Amino acid sequence: MTLNSIPLSRLAGQATGIEASSVTPSPVAFDVRDLNIWFGSHQVLFDVALQVPARAVTAIIGPSGCGKSTLLRSLNRMHDLVPSARMEGRITLFGEDLYSKKIDPTLVRRRIGMVFQKSNPFPTMSIAENVTVGLRLNGLRKSDLLQERLETSLRMAALWDEVKDRLNAPAISLSGGQQQRLCIARALAVQPEVLLMDEPASALDPIATAHIEDLILDLKKEFTIVIVTHNMQQAARISEHTAFFYLGKLVEFDTTTKIFTTPAQKQTEDYVTGRFG
Repeated sequence: MTLNSIPLSRLAGQATGIEASSVTPSPVAFDVRDLNIWFGSHQVLFDVALQVPARAVTAIIGPSGCGKSTLLRSLNRMHDLVPSARMEGRITLFGEDLYSKKIDPTLVRRRIGMVFQKSNPFPTMSIAENVTVGLRLNGLRKSDLLQERLETSLRMAALWDEVKDRLNAPAISLSGGQQQRLCIARALAVQPEVLLMDEPASALDPIATAHIEDLILDLKKEFTIVIVTHNMQQAARISEHTAFFYLGKLVEFDTTTKIFTTPAQKQTEDYVTGRFG
């Protein structure tokens, strides 16, 4: 079954418990204002403005090359690592300006964890070492506290029961889906406030994808989650709010139900029904 053969009402029905109303995020986690981003002379994002609600899942959708990942990486200042990148505008997290000269970018990335499209466990490290590496780099040395964070993070990532008897095994001995959950556990170990996820299930099989989606639904009780996804059905299943981007511009941002049933923009409707993308 292709996406354009799925009725909008059926897609929206997968977004359980979401009311079809305008976005009124409260409290606000990220407040993005007048965001413009360039790489060299090439502008990638244009005048983006949106408010991301706390302790909820916000999905970012749109065709390839529309600026989704660029927006995501701007939220934890990863573009600081790219010499040609330039940013204008303002991004705050719970009211604090993330791009203030007074703020250390490494502290921003500690508060805002990142999970990438392809699982990236450190291949020379064990399962346990992968989870605790960030803590050790931050100076934590107490073995009892490291063990506590290790177990807590693996439990939160729904992986503890699967690996508790082989914590010293190489991380690359895990399956693809387990490796991705291990990377989520690694991000959780430093106790962030936010999790950013860039296509976290795109390389996984349906069963592993279901595990990741269930995990996201569980984690949103404690964390603000922003996820980039090409999968319309996934966005409908797991997110409360959805932002649609096209050619570097935010076309529409609203509740997921409204985006998938009664979008305000024709361009949004054309994309979510599979007419282009």
